[in-house]
Amino acid sequence: MYAVIEDSGLQFRVSEGDVLNVDLREMDQGAEQIEFDRVLLTSDGDKVKVGTPLVKGAKVVAEILNPSAKGKKIHIFHLRRRKASRRKTGHRQKYIQVRVTKIVA
Repeated sequence: MYAVIEDSGLQFRVSEGDVLNVDLREMDQGAEQIEFDRVLLTSDGDKVKVGTPLVKGAKVVAEILNPSAKGKKIHIFHLRRRKASRRKTGHRQKYIQVRVTKIVA
């Protein structure tokens, strides 16, 4: 069984046991799970439900593994040739790492 969910403008194809990184959001202190209620499609073998735009009553429940995971560091380098002007900055995106535990269709 798998589902396609939408979170923060991105779509994810998930099944039970999958680990994924979702955008950081404000949550209660010590929260252990998160629910995604924007389910676009569910499939259980040969039975497929497609939402218009969402599947009614469907949700995906996931447990939080790491509430403050970090992605790879990205280096940004700006150079203006022949002007002795250069600037180097970096960015490291923060995520919430979750594992899908249950798909309710």
